Amino acid sequence: MGKKAEYKAGEFVVYPTHGVGEVIGTVTEEVLGSALDLLVIKFPQDRMTLRIPVAKAGDSGLRRLSSRKVMDEALAKLRGRAKVRRTMWSRRAQEYEAKINSGNPAAIAEVVRDLRRNTTQSEQSYSERQMYQVALDRLSREVAAIERIDQEKAATRLEKIMTVV
Repeated sequence: MGKKAEYKAGEFVVYPTHGVGEVIGTVTEEVLGSALDLLVIKFPQDRMTLRIPVAKAGDSGLRRLSSRKVMDEALAKLRGRAKVRRTMWSRRAQEYEAKINSGNPAAIAEVVRDLRRNTTQSEQSYSERQMYQVALDRLSREVAAIERIDQEKAATRLEKIMTVV
């Protein structure tokens, strides 16, 4: 069986730098004179369609949605204590961005947790609030897809987990 059967149309997948998308299907296009099978993924939240060579899908970091067990472990990180580091924001921002773009739900949950704690502090910068929102959106989209609920309900659920602490 070929690689084409790995992802099916209608299936939700996670692409590390864009989050949750829906597989539309595969198409064959001619690129530089040779036929190339492409996986077509739609990201409605970004109004974007991504085409990835089927053969490179795994190398690109594309993955199926997390299992409930993996997501529960990630959500458990939201209940933990925020790690407040005294390093420069620019360095922390790079680390947070790398975690968000890793596509790893546990790493994204850490960013949400660490930046959420600062929302009670008035000195939180615009870029910190923006990064928090990006991380929360990324995590809530995957929770929403796994739980089959809308993203708003998923985000509310994540916020609730963090306020119980």
